[in-house]
Amino acid sequence: MSDETTTAPTDGLWSRLRLIEGQPLADRAAAYSALHDDLSRRLESGVKLEHREAPAAR
Repeated sequence: MSDETTTAPTDGLWSRLRLIEGQPLADRAAAYSALHDDLSRRLESGVKLEHREAPAAR
């Protein structure tokens, strides 16, 4: 596994996913839907996530 796949995004995505996974199934579905909507809005608006390091050259 490369460092690129183990580096957490700076926007707290991994924290949000861990929080969602700890919820009951029905609540998880709603939380994933809200997360999807949030990420879709970011993608459509052109907002870029910050990266701590540049991706490794291939």
